[in-house]
Amino acid sequence: MNLNSDNFPLRPAWTEIDLGRLRRNLQLIRGDLPRAVKLLAVVKDEAYGHGALDVARVAMEEGAWGFGLSTLEEAMHLREGGITAPLLLLGERQEAELPWCVAHDLTVCVNEPHAVRRLAKLAAEFGKRVPVHVKIHTGMSRYGVRWDEALPLIEQIIAEKSLLLEGMMTHFSQSDEADKTFANLQFSRFSEVLRAMEQKGISVKLRHTCNSGGFLDLPQAHLDMVRVGILLYGVFPSTVCRKIPGIEPVMSVKARIAAVQKLNPGEVVGYGMRYTAQSERRIAILPIGYGDGFPRVRNEGCALIHGRRAPLIGGIAMDALMVDVTDIPEAKMWDEAVLMGKQGSDEITVRDIAKLKNSVTYDVLTNWRLRLRRKSVNSHSGIPREVEPMAAK
Repeated sequence: MNLNSDNFPLRPAWTEIDLGRLRRNLQLIRGDLPRAVKLLAVVKDEAYGHGALDVARVAMEEGAWGFGLSTLEEAMHLREGGITAPLLLLGERQEAELPWCVAHDLTVCVNEPHAVRRLAKLAAEFGKRVPVHVKIHTGMSRYGVRWDEALPLIEQIIAEKSLLLEGMMTHFSQSDEADKTFANLQFSRFSEVLRAMEQKGISVKLRHTCNSGGFLDLPQAHLDMVRVGILLYGVFPSTVCRKIPGIEPVMSVKARIAAVQKLNPGEVVGYGMRYTAQSERRIAILPIGYGDGFPRVRNEGCALIHGRRAPLIGGIAMDALMVDVTDIPEAKMWDEAVLMGKQGSDEITVRDIAKLKNSVTYDVLTNWRLRLRRKSVNSHSGIPREVEPMAAK
């Protein structure tokens, strides 16, 4: 049975990915960068829930140099989908992953001596000269070699004939806030390493430090390449960073009204009876809930129906939530409701959902669940199409 065939009905709750908006965002970002600065599109975690393969195909057409990923599985998914561009695996690799990386031309970060030796040996066995990137820990205290201990590792890589030192990188802890003190300190530490390399006569093709926030607010740190993630998808990393006019959200979350109920005064709604009608009300049931990633709130939030806000009432269930449509008398079964995105002149933003969840936009985008299928619209063909469910997180 092919659940992805045109004959299999789409569930009446889904995420909608506007590939036309994605393309426009990429064009605006690319146009904002100096021509010589390369763009690494970060597509880890299924492109923040947007569908890594679709995003990668559009990004390639719009001039992306390559793609940033987190896991070997993510990289193999793109390779199997025909993406031949450079794939940079961020973070650390287990030794068992390295043969796969060499065989499939994946670029890895090597940040300690044993990994250098093992990767060099494998590259030689494959008859390849493998490009690597070194991550410099400049203060985030996550991955990488410390800025004040990096030179011996770099010299070790240079000494290996089967390895090519292609990139040097670091990652900002706080590039999207108004106070850039720590980001500037990190960039200063990274620059120290580059100067030490220059004194040793060591050159490198790609120096990259900037995430989305750094791209927007730290032009002096653009160097040879920027790593842009959440901004591709139309979400600015903070409310205080620089804005590029025209950037728009790519993802919407939608559902259709699956039932309509009448409430008399004194009647209650949902588990725990968290809402009691004070007057006669009319409510709509949407077949989406916390099992799909919607925040488990009570009497908070809203949906857009016929371009107007319908307040959420009662508690969110695993598979359903209820909204008050008393003031939207034309609302009827199977009408479209928007939980996140635009309808008419109004919009529920990813930040609105993040507030309900007491979390951040990144968490919201990546945590819509498996059973919410993605529908891509405004692709090259202009024909909406369903794609595979999101990979498990």
